[in-house]
Amino acid sequence: MSALETTQQPIPPFHLAFPVDDLEKARAFYGDTMGCGEGRSSSEWIDFDFFGHQIVAHMADCSHNRLHLSSVDDHAVPIPHFGVVLNMTQWEDLAKKLKAAGTEFVIEPYIRFKGLPGEQATMFFHDPFGNAIEIKAFADLKSLFAK
Repeated sequence: MSALETTQQPIPPFHLAFPVDDLEKARAFYGDTMGCGEGRSSSEWIDFDFFGHQIVAHMADCSHNRLHLSSVDDHAVPIPHFGVVLNMTQWEDLAKKLKAAGTEFVIEPYIRFKGLPGEQATMFFHDPFGNAIEIKAFADLKSLFAK
């Protein structure tokens, strides 16, 4: 059984720190484009509320960010990547918002495993610093780990 099936407790939020080389550009992308609320900040980092999870943009040299790719469903998936699983309405709303903002998708929003266990919506894009992000959605969250 998965954690989703065995607990009545909410899933604990994850924490992720990642490199950026311009805090104002990070604030614009994560705050304005993605709609993430801002928490604490300093001249070196900004906390964002990433759909209930804590992500932290830290000033760093992004010139060393290397792109790796993995073949999934005939798509070149960027590795590493991070993201979140939303409900379908949230996913659709965010996809529209990202398209309206002119976001360049690595993998355009689409449905994978259509009609199969684990059917899911997914999209991939990069933030302005080369960090890859995947946003997923399931019509039924219980199928998150379906085979």
